[in-house]
Amino acid sequence: MNNSNPSVAVVVPVRNEAGNIAPLVAEIAAALEGQWRFEIVYVNDGSTDGTEAELQRLMALHPYLRRVRHKQSCGQSSAVRSGVAAARAAVVVTIDGDGQNDPAFIPAMLRTLEAGAPTMGLVAGQRTGRKSGGFKKLQSRIANAVRGAVLRDGTRDTGCGLKAFRRDMFLGLPYFDGLHRFLPALVKRDGFTIGYVDVVDRSRHTGVSNYGLWDRLWVGILDLAGVWWLIRRKKRVPEISEE
Repeated sequence: MNNSNPSVAVVVPVRNEAGNIAPLVAEIAAALEGQWRFEIVYVNDGSTDGTEAELQRLMALHPYLRRVRHKQSCGQSSAVRSGVAAARAAVVVTIDGDGQNDPAFIPAMLRTLEAGAPTMGLVAGQRTGRKSGGFKKLQSRIANAVRGAVLRDGTRDTGCGLKAFRRDMFLGLPYFDGLHRFLPALVKRDGFTIGYVDVVDRSRHTGVSNYGLWDRLWVGILDLAGVWWLIRRKKRVPEISEE
């Protein structure tokens, strides 16, 4: 398949996920091959393990695989934005790099986005059968409940890495660190609708999570207040008639 002019870009932010790269690349390709012209854009967010070497090895084998590199870790939102900015396709899918998101659900997300065009701005994966520990699942439920009550975004799970959207729409959103956790509210703020696809959560292939409770809690509270302010300050576009 000719990948020089892709219609879909799959953006994968990673930090220290060397052992998860090859299996995930194979699964993404299997999900899209023969249906869409695609590229896979990995964003190496300051990894200190063998992630860079593994990406270089795989890029020599797969012409559809590309890499963006952060010399220092800048966080998931920054990695996602770097990948979307580098994408050559009009439609972007994001997926976590630890293998917990199943690429088999990508076609359903793309078809939902296509069916909802032009008013649908985002298709969000909604995890079922979470494989995280009990405390982490409780933490996620509380965070989603608080966010939903404040922002009224109608989304039960914004933490799922599987999302599909139009590149130009995403790049037009106000950017801040933590953006990826508030995409539904910001997309609705700009007048678009949201689509949802239930996806099955999996255990990570190898390695350990790069994220914990305390490194996100207080920043998340400040981000929530900021997004609430952005929504409240959004100006309505006047309807104009001429005679």
